[in-house]
Amino acid sequence: MSPRRSYDQYCSAARALDAVGDRWTLLIVRELLAGPRRYTDLHADLPGVSTDVLASRLKDMERDGLTTRRRLPPPGAAYVYELTPRGRALLPVLQALGEWGQAELGERRPTDAVRAHWFALPLLRGLEGEGLVEVRLEEGVFHLYVGAEDGPLYGDGPAPGEADALLALDTGTCTAVARGELSVTDAVRDGRIAVTGDGTLAKALREA
Repeated sequence: MSPRRSYDQYCSAARALDAVGDRWTLLIVRELLAGPRRYTDLHADLPGVSTDVLASRLKDMERDGLTTRRRLPPPGAAYVYELTPRGRALLPVLQALGEWGQAELGERRPTDAVRAHWFALPLLRGLEGEGLVEVRLEEGVFHLYVGAEDGPLYGDGPAPGEADALLALDTGTCTAVARGELSVTDAVRDGRIAVTGDGTLAKALREA
């Protein structure tokens, strides 16, 4: 394991960057906010990262108390990585960083990879209350756990149970929300997000 690199500055921001300032670390946190993930899943959803760098970052994050690794019981029998409470505490940091970066998003470049669940954090910023939400985009389907304090914040695929609200929107609308150009409630009001479902979240969005 590589030795910890440090700015050697007695400053909380510098100390934080000692732990999460390396390239890919915060994006690994973003992926693990979906819950436990296998190494192969992480590598698939972090296009551009080499296997060596990903393995090194995961070891560093485990050493720094951000993640843990455990073996799934049979028949899975695979190792998964998951965030510790300290790692989950980085959610507000990622949310603030994403909000700050809205102006940098611009138009999607031909070389830009995209995964449907990367829109989870911007959508979570615009949703209030508690409940399970299924989101349908052109790129795919994912679900959100709005108001979740413990456990995953989102996941790939349809909701694992009956969703409190189902949101259907195109990529342009989701991109506008991610850029901060459009709020979720305004998009619903303008008919750019179709809301179905009988849960409290669905009713609140339709009545906003």
